[in-house]
Amino acid sequence: AVVSTQSTGEEVGVEHLLRDIKDTTVGTLSQHLTTQVVALKSLQSKLHDISVYLTQVSDGKLPVNHPIIYQLQDVFNLLPNLNVPDLMKAFTVKTNDQNLVMYTASIIRAVIALHSLINNKTTNRAAEKEGTKKVEVEKEDKDEKEKDTKEKEDSNKKEVKS
Repeated sequence: AVVSTQSTGEEVGVEHLLRDIKDTTVGTLSQHLTTQVVALKSLQSKLHDISVYLTQVSDGKLPVNHPIIYQLQDVFNLLPNLNVPDLMKAFTVKTNDQNLVMYTASIIRAVIALHSLINNKTTNRAAEKEGTKKVEVEKEDKDEKEKDTKEKEDSNKKEVKS
């Protein structure tokens, strides 16, 4: 058996880590960031493939495929002009606001979970103390009953002798 001594805060932290509390309906900040990283890597891979294709076409290693070139032209024509300073600032502010809300929500959920764990811990300790007190009270009651029973038996024996 392993014996570990730690403070209440450490116990709560360890209990929190050992619990597997997952709410699949609510994404965490890390899940959101992981999804965005995967999407950006996918975009980077596709852009790299397009770049390789265009390089090979310009070097004459591949023949020109006009439908692909037309599709690429449409994609580039539909891209907005992001070099406008006001637009760049608006995107940055909007993104920062969204990330702040997600970060704050994640912190609040963590604090609520820790608060719940602390309440659970104190409830369990109180119940444990009550259980110990009940056992002591039951033992005292049992001893008193045995004592009363013995006294009755002794008094019955005395009456029988008289």
